[in-house]
Amino acid sequence: MKTLALILAAGQGKRMHSAQPKVLQPVGGKAMIVHLLETLQVLAPTESAVIYGHQGEQLRACIAPAWPQLRWILQAEQRGTGHAVQMALDDIARADLVLILYGDTPLVRAETLQRLLEAGQQNGFALLTTVVDEPHGYGRIVRNAAGEMTAIVEEKDAGDAERGIREINTGMMAVKSEYLRRYLPQLQDYNAAGEFYLTDLIALHVAAGWRVVTVPAADSAETMGINTRAQQAQAEAVWRQRQAQALLEAGVTLIDPARIDVHGTVSAGRDVVIEANVVLKGAVSLGDNVYIESGCVLDSCTIAAGARIYSHSRLEHCEVGANAQVGPFARLRPKTVLAEGVRIGNFVETKAANVGRGSKINHLSYIGDATLGSAVNIGAGTITCNYDGANKYRTTLGDRVFIGSNSALVAPVHIGDGATIGAGSVITKDVPAEQLALTRSEQKTISGWQRPVKKGH
Repeated sequence: MKTLALILAAGQGKRMHSAQPKVLQPVGGKAMIVHLLETLQVLAPTESAVIYGHQGEQLRACIAPAWPQLRWILQAEQRGTGHAVQMALDDIARADLVLILYGDTPLVRAETLQRLLEAGQQNGFALLTTVVDEPHGYGRIVRNAAGEMTAIVEEKDAGDAERGIREINTGMMAVKSEYLRRYLPQLQDYNAAGEFYLTDLIALHVAAGWRVVTVPAADSAETMGINTRAQQAQAEAVWRQRQAQALLEAGVTLIDPARIDVHGTVSAGRDVVIEANVVLKGAVSLGDNVYIESGCVLDSCTIAAGARIYSHSRLEHCEVGANAQVGPFARLRPKTVLAEGVRIGNFVETKAANVGRGSKINHLSYIGDATLGSAVNIGAGTITCNYDGANKYRTTLGDRVFIGSNSALVAPVHIGDGATIGAGSVITKDVPAEQLALTRSEQKTISGWQRPVKKGH
C-alpha cells in the first residue's frame, strides 16, 4: 500500500510574534517540524510532502537541504486546513492511504501514528483524538447514542453543550485516498471563520453511510499543537520530562530530573551522575562513573569513564579522557582532546588542543592550537599566542614540560621534553629539551618616585 504523509505547515503563527515560521520554532533544541520528520523516518511512508505558505521560502530553505526527499506543495492563500489539503490532490491521487499531520505537533510518538495508520488501513478513515481537562480552542468530538463519532464541531461554531465535551480532535488522520478525492471538492466555507475545514470530511463521510473510527492518544501531551510561547514552554517541559525519564530508565542518576535539558542524544554507561541544571546538546557519550556537576553545558562530547566535569563548565565538540577533571568554570572548545588523567582547572580555555596523559592546566590559561605531551604542567596565566592577525600557528610541548606562571608562548614554537620556562617569559624561539628558558628585563627600583595626583586636588 502506497502511503503519503502530508505535513501542514502553511500557517502564519501570528501569536508567536516571531520573524521565523512557527514550525521552525525550537522544542528540545530542534525545530518543531524536524521532530515530526524524524518520527516519519521511523514510519517510512512511501512519500512525504510539506504544504507550505506563509514565510514558506524561509521554511523551505531551512529544511529542504537536510531532507531532499520531501515534496513541497505551495498553499499561496491560507484558507483553512481543508484548502491546504486540496492543494495536494495530485499527490493524493498517487497514494492509497494518506496520513495528515501538522508541523506544530512535535511531540507525537511514532507508535501512536503507527496505530493510526493501521486503523486507517483497516477502516478507511481513522482520526486521532484525545481527552483533555481544558478543551478550549479545540474542535469537539460529537458522538451519537451508540458512541459512534458523527462530527467535529470547532470552538467558534460550538454551542454550550458541545463546549462541555472534553474529547477533542487532534487534526491527525489516516484516510484512504479515494475518500479524500471524493470529499475534498465538496468542502464549504460556511462557518464563522470563512475557511474550509478539513474536519468537515467527517460529516461528509458519515452522511455517505460510512463509519469514522477514532484512535485515542494515550498521552494528550503528545498531540499538543503549539501556537503561543506559553504552549512552546509547555512542550519544552514535556520534552524534558521524556528525556529525563529515558535517562533514569537507562540507569543514570539525576539529582533533579525536573532540571535537565537534553537537546540531542545521550548514551551513558553505568553509575553516571548528573546534577541539576545541566544542558546536553548534540550527541553526548558518557562513560561509566562519569560525574557532571551543576550548571554544565555539554555539546557533542565524548566523556570517558571516571571523568568529572565540575560546575559551570562548557564543553563543545571535544573528547575527555578517562579519569580526567575539568573545571569549575572551564571552557573546552572544538577539537580539544584530553588524554587520561588530565586536569583542566578554573577559568581555563582550550581550543584545538591535544593534551597528553596526566598533564595539568590548573588556572586562568588559554591553550589554543597546541599539542602537549604527558605530565606537562602549565602555570597560571599562560597563553599560547596562536594568531598573528592573519594566520594561526601551533605550539608543541614535549613530555614533562613546566611552564611558569604568566608566560606567553608565541607560535609557531616547540618546547622540548623536560624543558622549563621561567615565569613571566615571552617565548618566541624553540627551547631544547631539559633546558631552562626565560626572558626578563632587569628589575629596577626608582627612589623618590611619587604617584601622580588628580589636577585640582
